[in-house]
Amino acid sequence: MMFLFLSLPSEILILIIDHLPVSDLLALTSVCRKLYDLVHEYGGRSALRALPRPSKSLAKSLPLWRPLAQVKYHTLSDRSWKKQRFVARPLSRPWKGKLQPLLAINESRLFVAAGYMLYSYVFTPSEHDGATPGVSFEASYQLSSRDAPRNDITSLACAQDGGSSSSSSSDCTVFVGYENGELQRVRIPPCNPGQVDVPIDASFRTSFNYHNGDLIEALTVSGDSLLSMSINGKAGLLNISSPNPSVQHMIDLDTRAWSALLSSTSASAPYAAFGTSSDTPLTIHAITPTSISATPTMTLRVSQHQDETALERPTAVYGIASAPPASPWGASDQIIVSGWFEGLVCVHDMRVSPAPRLTFADPWSFEPIYTVACGGGGGAHIAAGSARHSVVAFWDVRATTPGWSVHAPGNDVSPVYSIILESSRLFGATQSRPFVYDFGPAVRPETYPSLPSTRGNDDKGRDSIGFYVTKYDHPAMTVHAGDY
Repeated sequence: MMFLFLSLPSEILILIIDHLPVSDLLALTSVCRKLYDLVHEYGGRSALRALPRPSKSLAKSLPLWRPLAQVKYHTLSDRSWKKQRFVARPLSRPWKGKLQPLLAINESRLFVAAGYMLYSYVFTPSEHDGATPGVSFEASYQLSSRDAPRNDITSLACAQDGGSSSSSSSDCTVFVGYENGELQRVRIPPCNPGQVDVPIDASFRTSFNYHNGDLIEALTVSGDSLLSMSINGKAGLLNISSPNPSVQHMIDLDTRAWSALLSSTSASAPYAAFGTSSDTPLTIHAITPTSISATPTMTLRVSQHQDETALERPTAVYGIASAPPASPWGASDQIIVSGWFEGLVCVHDMRVSPAPRLTFADPWSFEPIYTVACGGGGGAHIAAGSARHSVVAFWDVRATTPGWSVHAPGNDVSPVYSIILESSRLFGATQSRPFVYDFGPAVRPETYPSLPSTRGNDDKGRDSIGFYVTKYDHPAMTVHAGDY
């Protein structure tokens, strides 16, 4: 039978290989040299097209691997997600004091803002196919003096800086919002690896002052547009590709604001989503290249009650994210995920009316959800950071399987203030430090910065790769009809 199979023309074999699952592709590579070459040349690329796995921390390493090595990495990572198997690591020693950190990421760096400091972690290339790319501490930057009034960083977003993707000077630009209402485009200067408290002078900064001294609560970037939102609900749209950017349009939500999401500006119906504290805490506003609609085009609500008065009660939305890239309902930017004061995480599908909604919750936690992100195993997971005990909850949206939660390394009593979810990694930050959960294969001690073991019970020992964390399972999602 195998002889007859091998006697088929290569064109026919390629068509067959194009439709085989990963397990069969790997089996064929052990049969003979001919199939080995065909699978590596064609099968890997076909499998990759069926495996959307956005991951900025891997973006510069994966293209250097053979296609089948990429497929194997994603397959093993997905298996680890299914088994809840990962390496947990703090990325730094605890900071002094209790801070409210923020994360931002591009294809070269992870930025962590805490207080008036900006920390940069650079992604190091893989040594060989299949080896998890490393994360190395690059430097810390002092954005203002310790005694400057209202100098804390309150929002952070990465943006394209025009540098060559192959040069060390690429991906160095971040937009920073401050407690004093100032918005800055900051380009981190060259420095020695591991250098601390590097000052950034005025030549590396461009300032924008259109929030009149109000704390900038949220920044979100899409293409050439940046949306900034102040604590009191004033939002401005900035064209960051212009040589001399200036605010194009502003609206006033006239309420306490928490979060914002700017959809793809190339979408058929671009929009901005705003999370606030109000009777209508999640609103959708249409945008054009130069303006934002002052009137919501849609108001999204959620309630565990059936009466209309309950639907209108004041509440808050603290986190908003785009939907998982490989969810069963498709990778549409007309689907968003939100985190609520009531401890609920909701998926809102705005393509149909009445809009269906998925609701997730950790029944063992009654804390608000401060931050949400999507990606993970199979490109179909939702992660949510809670307001206490450094808990991150996960759900797989492909099936009604139970979710699960895990405490950050160190078991801080802190909220999880910010998370970024990729195909094989979750980056997060508590009041004390940034951390990572790595679900990828071949994680080594040198993959992450070397740190002393956390205090208390560490089942894996001081010389192991991972730090001890506590995790637990909880029931699955519920499905509701739309009530918008």
